[in-house]
Formats: sequence, structure tokens, C-alpha cells
Amino acid sequence: MNSKKLRIEHDLLGEMAIPAESYFGIHTQRAVDNFPVSGNKISIYPELINALATVKQACAEANRSLGTLSDTKANAIIAACLEIRNGNLHSSFVVDVIQGGAGTSTNMNANEVIANRGLEHLGHAKGEYDHLHPLEDVNMSQSTNDVYPTAVKIALNFEIKKLHSAMGVLIAEFDKKSAEFAQYLKVGRTQLQDAVPMTLGQEFSTYSVMLQEDQQRLIEASRLIEEINLGATAIGTRINAPKGYAEIVSKFLSEISGLQLVTAANLVEATQDAGAFVQLSGVLKRIAVKLSKTCNDLRLLSSGPRAGFGEITLPAVQAGSSIMPGKVNPVIPEVVNQIAFDVIGNDMTITMAAEAGQLQLNAFEPIITKNLMDSIIYLRQGCLILAEKCVSGIKANPDQLAHLFNHSIATVTALNTVIGYEKATFVAKEAFSKNKSVREVLLENKMMTEEQIEQLFSVENLIQEF
Repeated sequence: MNSKKLRIEHDLLGEMAIPAESYFGIHTQRAVDNFPVSGNKISIYPELINALATVKQACAEANRSLGTLSDTKANAIIAACLEIRNGNLHSSFVVDVIQGGAGTSTNMNANEVIANRGLEHLGHAKGEYDHLHPLEDVNMSQSTNDVYPTAVKIALNFEIKKLHSAMGVLIAEFDKKSAEFAQYLKVGRTQLQDAVPMTLGQEFSTYSVMLQEDQQRLIEASRLIEEINLGATAIGTRINAPKGYAEIVSKFLSEISGLQLVTAANLVEATQDAGAFVQLSGVLKRIAVKLSKTCNDLRLLSSGPRAGFGEITLPAVQAGSSIMPGKVNPVIPEVVNQIAFDVIGNDMTITMAAEAGQLQLNAFEPIITKNLMDSIIYLRQGCLILAEKCVSGIKANPDQLAHLFNHSIATVTALNTVIGYEKATFVAKEAFSKNKSVREVLLENKMMTEEQIEQLFSVENLIQEF
């Protein structure tokens, strides 16, 4: 390379040539060289980059208010942070999402980008750190060990809000279908065997209710990650931070982020404990399990179209086979199933990473962060895709519903209070062995009249709405 296009930076290991136009510096470059793992840069999570800038902005404000950072330097740092929060410079966040060092490389990347952009605001060239230093100024009163988890929690909060909203979209679609399908009687099943009558609307209402319950659990989990350890510095003892800094920086951070953040009561505990991340991951796994179960039901209820249940029809979104003409597969529920499997696997990774923390720090927060971010983003997209490309277009198949209902022995349970369990058992056995409907057996054995059967098997009598 042409030496005119390089700048020389140094760290404790020595010197390194950095592209002159780069906003990142030597610490970031070493991380890029050391961690060629996933090929995914931290910039794939824009909310994380914005959160890092938000934390650095709040720290600059706090340091200025305490008189440890000049107005000139604070203004340059804040200007750079605002640009990042507006979506600029994200391409300069280049370290791999999987990295050693408890997030140090991510924090260094942020420090260097903010410092170099701040230098430009001050009229200096990138790398002229005598005027604005990544560690002495941008990272003042901070450690990776309080900056990184705080930024992660802020990013997660904003991603959680998006997931909550996407779940609301899916809930609304299930509610519409529940109302649309309210008049269709069908066979309710337990253990895949005919059980008792219900309506298709009731069946679809359960999917809405399950998601609404999980929305509440998501809100509860998000409150746990509003507790931060910013100001704790390295291990929670507040070393190198001015007196009162933790409280002041938390106030600035809450104002800038719009979140109701709270400084942990015990910063030593908060710096080493990943329990809030484990709790959130458990809720995400719960959502994934429920979504996957719902998609299993949709695939089963739509199976066929001739040799399966065929009670509903899913919208066709693409051809299903390269060899079987006319075949259409339930690809949207299938992709949501796979999202769920991934989220469940992520939960195991997060569990192991949280458990592996030692003494005053958990070194494995980068993999916790990656998996939490992926889980939330995938679940959000899964909800939106399922709502838009599947649930909104589901159609009931009234003829098939009626056929299965009329030929099922599920209605025999309603006879218990009319003719008694013993006689009802006879009717069920007779209907099954002779391949007749319950109605036919009742009439042939003169156990009930046509009018009595009609009344007994009416929607009003068989179904109790809630």
C-alpha cells in the first residue's frame, strides 16, 4: 500500500499501520485480525451501535458536568455520537460479533470511531489523539465492563419493543380469524383423537391468548434489563470514576435514551451477574415454543388437501415441489418452526455462557448478546411473516369441517347428561364399529328424536363461549 494512505498507531504490543481514512484504530484492527469467526460485524445490529453511542454521549455529558472533561472535547464526542445515532459511521464498526475479551473489542471500536470523528469536528486529522484520545477522553470514567452490558441492555430494550409490536400484529390477525370462524363447529382433539365439539373460532382464539400472555412476560423481562451498572467501571468498585458519577451518568443516559434506567444497588453484583439475560432468554424461548406449537397446528389442520385433516386452507405462496406438480407446502409455518428451533438453541448457549462467568466478570457477554439479539430479531420477523403471509389469508373449509364433525363420535360426550355414561358408551362403540354417525345410532335405537338431537347438537348447547 502507498504509505501516504496509512497512519501509524501504537498500543502495548507495538505499532501498526492503519488505513488513513479509517475511523477505527489499532485496537479495532487487532480484533479484526484476531476474531475472523462468523464473518458478521457488530454493525449488523444497528440498535447495539446506536446504544454504544448513546452510552458514550451520556458519559461525556456526565464527565463535563463533573469538570473532568472540557467543553471542547465533550462537544466533539457528543457530535460524533449524535451522528452515529442518526445512522452514520455504522460501517466503521467492524469487529466480529463473536469475540474474546468480554466485549472489550466492541468498546474499543466505539472509542476509536467516536474519537476520530470527534477529531474531525475539532479540525484535526484522524489519529491525532493528542487532541482527543479514544481511551483517556472518550472512555473517561468507564470500563468495557460497565459500558458494554449497559449498551447491550439499551439495545435489547429497543429490540424488545419491536418484537412486542410484531406480536401485536400477529395477535390481531388471529383475533380476526377467531371472529370469522366463530360459526364453524368442528371436532376438538386430545392426543390426536376425537374428543369433544368446539368451534374453529375457539381454536384460533387460543393462539391469540397464548401470544398475549407472552407479551406480558416480555414486558416483565424488559424491566429487569433496565437495571444498569454504568459507573461501576472494572468490577463494580467505581475505581477511576469521580464521586457521584454513577448516579449522574444514569440520569443523563435515561434522558438521552428515553428509558427508565436504574443504577443497580450493588454494582459489584451487577457487573458479574448475567441473570437478567438468562431470564429474558427464557421468555424468548417460551415465545418460540408457543409459536412453534401454533405452527404445528396450522400445518396439521391444513394437511392434505385430500388425504389429511383439510379443515383449513393456508394461502399458497410458492410452488412446493420440483417433481410433484401442483403440490403446495406450508412453508411459512415451517420457517417459523425453524426460527423457534434456533431460539431454543440460543437459549442453551446463553445459559451456558451465563453459567461460565467467573468471579467479578462474565467474559462471555458477546455470545450472550449475539444470541439474544438474533432471537429477538428472528422472532419479530417470524411474527410479521406469519401474520402477513399466512394467518391473514387462512380460509375455513366448511364442508370438510361438517363432514368430520358429523362422522365423529366426539359428540357422544354431550349425551352423558341426557342418557347417561353407560348408554353413551354403547352409542360410541356402535357408531365406531359399524361406521355410522352418532345421530344414526341414536335414531335407529330410538334413544332420541330428530328434534331432540338437533337441539342437543346445536352450537348453543355444545359450546360455552367465554
